[in-house]
Amino acid sequence: MSQIMRRRFGEQILLMLGREPGKPQEISERARQIHELKRMTNKADLQEARKAQREQKAPSHKWRNRRWIVLALVNLLFVVSYHFDVQILEGALTASRFAGFHLIDLNSALQVMLAHKHVIVNLLIGTGTVLVLWALLGGRTFCSWVCPYHFLSELAEKIHLRLVKMKLVTDQTIDRRLRSLFWLLFAALALVTGYTVYEAISPTGIVSRALIYGPGLALLWVLALLAFEIFFSRRAWCRYVCPIGLTYGVVGIISPVRVKYTLEACLHEGDCRKVCLVPHVLDTVIKGRAVDAEVPIGSDCTRCGLCVDACPTGSLKFEVKGLSKLL
Repeated sequence: MSQIMRRRFGEQILLMLGREPGKPQEISERARQIHELKRMTNKADLQEARKAQREQKAPSHKWRNRRWIVLALVNLLFVVSYHFDVQILEGALTASRFAGFHLIDLNSALQVMLAHKHVIVNLLIGTGTVLVLWALLGGRTFCSWVCPYHFLSELAEKIHLRLVKMKLVTDQTIDRRLRSLFWLLFAALALVTGYTVYEAISPTGIVSRALIYGPGLALLWVLALLAFEIFFSRRAWCRYVCPIGLTYGVVGIISPVRVKYTLEACLHEGDCRKVCLVPHVLDTVIKGRAVDAEVPIGSDCTRCGLCVDACPTGSLKFEVKGLSKLL
């Protein structure tokens, strides 16, 4: 790994914790040459190229559709296992058992151990499989490919954007550092009170249990969150509050599965950043920001594939680190 990429690696961690992206201090010689060629490109020619690319590429929802199918199947498997007592995937997303293997959500396990103030061996065993799984796939892949609240929030976002377009609401951004503060707050509450406060209000757990065991009053809290996201700030819970996303983002640092950005073909039209849940991870696609000719997107990326679907030039693609064949 080059010194430039090592520095970017550190910056990506800071971005995940809430720091705002900025212009890079140092870029590779190859990236510098490509940036210079792009600056020399006539603006009218560039606009024409952007128009031609959009006309050539039909709208695609390939990765979104795959993701929705996987998310539906995982959550449906919980429902089927419970109602028909087939014992394939028992429990809920926070704690479950798949074909006899215990699976414990990493953030939930941490909350429980902080509340009990000691390391619980059985929880460590259950988290081991989950840790390996999301370390391989990319931690925040859980958010977009498994979490049922993410799906509801995605639908709420569509309503929010329609209302914004109609000028009935405005999208309010919030300081992303709040997510790190909430992570510390929920950890401290578990430690001080001996109670897993976050688990009581987690929309991920609430929706998962409602799907499996039936709805309860806790769903009113989920509806309130969705209303806030529709009328005030899009994806507010996932972007600014949810400690699960931060926990899995840290796990995803070592993941071989990632989205890779190729600078040379990019026309910097910005379609990818418009659809991204966490647009700060795509700061590198802004003209003049890429530090190398090829740049892996940071670990706060949810691997949802929306940017891959939206990119008209194929500059964003899934890859497995160490393998030359792109997915």
